[in-house]
Amino acid sequence: MRKPIPTILETRQLPDFTYQGLESIIVPVTAADFADAVSHITSAKLVGFDTESRPTFAKGEVSDGPHVVQFACETQTYIFQLCNPESHNPLLYLLAAEEIKKVGFDLASDRKLLIKKFGILPRGLIDLCPVFKKQGYRGTVGIRAAVAIVFNESFHKSKNVTMSNWSNPVLSNQQLLYAANDAFAALRVYLQLLHNTRK
Repeated sequence: MRKPIPTILETRQLPDFTYQGLESIIVPVTAADFADAVSHITSAKLVGFDTESRPTFAKGEVSDGPHVVQFACETQTYIFQLCNPESHNPLLYLLAAEEIKKVGFDLASDRKLLIKKFGILPRGLIDLCPVFKKQGYRGTVGIRAAVAIVFNESFHKSKNVTMSNWSNPVLSNQQLLYAANDAFAALRVYLQLLHNTRK
């Protein structure tokens, strides 16, 4: 039996997801900052993962993203800004590390952009969309619907923030929260799915 995906209207009626706050978001800047981030992410072994790219508006314009890559641990999320050259080697290390499992939604486009930008195949990716498809849900289950299905909670995504300039060297608080919680919610959903299968 095929299961329906909760609609936006239905999810708006639910209590809010417990979002990660600014106090849990780290934007590494120096080589030492990135070394600390890599150490934490490596020891976590399982992280939420996502990317953000500056939107394209002109016909035929090709994205040069991603401009931001997010790694969410259970207590902290790291926002890598790719305009900072210090981010590149640590990012490439994390992407190549198959033992670090990186969980997210609809990761095919992220994978393509990363391959195009860096010429490296990201390893250890776990895409949650096929997981929900195997459970019988019709169509593609994104992060909003997944949070509703798994937690019976509402996950808000601002279109204004989605379409904002992710290549800015200084991201707004709204951008930081948006980016971090995309990755954090993916991690929370995956951990809950694991817990459910072990019952």
